[in-house]
Amino acid sequence: MKNGEGDYFHEQGAFPQQLEHDGAGHIVASVGEAVGPVAFSSLVCRWDWLSTDDAKRFAAAYRSTREWVNTADPAEVARAEASFFPDMAESAIAAAVGFYQKLGTWDGGITVEEDLYTAALDVFEHSGMVGSRHPYDKVVVPPPGE
Repeated sequence: MKNGEGDYFHEQGAFPQQLEHDGAGHIVASVGEAVGPVAFSSLVCRWDWLSTDDAKRFAAAYRSTREWVNTADPAEVARAEASFFPDMAESAIAAAVGFYQKLGTWDGGITVEEDLYTAALDVFEHSGMVGSRHPYDKVVVPPPGE
């Protein structure tokens, strides 16, 4: 790709923003804009863990972190997250965060709503990533504290 052999490819932020920062590529489209809202952030755990104090504390921390990352200045989020992306410029990380905020990626609560779950299944099914569609009420429960 950087050697001029690729025309188009799909990546998640902040890699495309880093390519733009490096002058090695251009973002020309957004899969997120095309697909629309979808439930990608979720927690997989044992059913019995959901009633524990740890689960309640985790859900509260996740809830407040989602709110912060959705409302904080993208540069502030980039500074906080930079150590997780050591090969990326903070400005590229901030650009990705700003784009995700504008797109509404982290809008709403932490509950996986049924329509967003269905949209995720559609995406995964289209990509050949799931072999069956598990019913919403068999795999999704309200987070602790809701």
